[in-house]
Amino acid sequence: MKKFYLSADIEGTCGIVCWDETEAGERRYEYFARQMSREVAAACEGLIAAGAEDILVRDAHDSARNINPELLPEQARIFRNWEKHPFSMMSGIDGSFAGAVFTGYHSAAGMDTNPLSHTMNTKNVYVKLNGKLCPELMINCLTASYVGVPVVAVTGDRGLCEWISGILPGVATVPVIEGVGGGSVSIHPNLAVKRIRSAVEEAAKGDYQKNLFPMPERFELEVRWKEHSRARSASFYPGCRQIGPYTAVYEAGDWMDVLKFMHWVL
Repeated sequence: MKKFYLSADIEGTCGIVCWDETEAGERRYEYFARQMSREVAAACEGLIAAGAEDILVRDAHDSARNINPELLPEQARIFRNWEKHPFSMMSGIDGSFAGAVFTGYHSAAGMDTNPLSHTMNTKNVYVKLNGKLCPELMINCLTASYVGVPVVAVTGDRGLCEWISGILPGVATVPVIEGVGGGSVSIHPNLAVKRIRSAVEEAAKGDYQKNLFPMPERFELEVRWKEHSRARSASFYPGCRQIGPYTAVYEAGDWMDVLKFMHWVL
């Protein structure tokens, strides 16, 4: 059985621009949760057209209860709520999946290409891995690589799409939104759905197996928080050291150890 994994976020969804549009109970949330669901469904349809028989969709935003399952094709299973596993936004992935797709993803904290740029939460100024800004996409692509799963396609903001293309040029990207300071410019939501379906289908029919995210031999994760007390708290995690009032560094040789660190301190 040909299986694919799909991790879905919301801050890279077509048209989104403000935090209240990402939060359940706020006035505009329902619209963007529906658009998030439509973009996920489009990616699933592209995978099915390319031969997928089973797709595990990971709702990976906030409550992890944003996607409307009724909008998904029947071949899709959905993983909702948080398992409390270090894989986090990639819970449920293993080596049995042929490839991974990421929809609605966004730029990292420290990047100016999305008004909602952040990494895992809004409590840090940046997260750096081996000296480079680390988007959630990097974390999750490394987790996919850790279990031997290549990246098929990424949708989200233009800055993030350009970032992944610089590392894995063979990955299909669909930029649906572009950050401009505190604002954003987006394509039409229906066009976003069409482009996602088409790009994912073409990519899943192609040679995506070569798109394993490069795995470093060693990891140095640096986090700079907005509150100095968080850096102090993190410094008590085994292997972590505080290097400034707001900054701490953790070093490890195994990616799972890094994920465990982030699980407890981010």
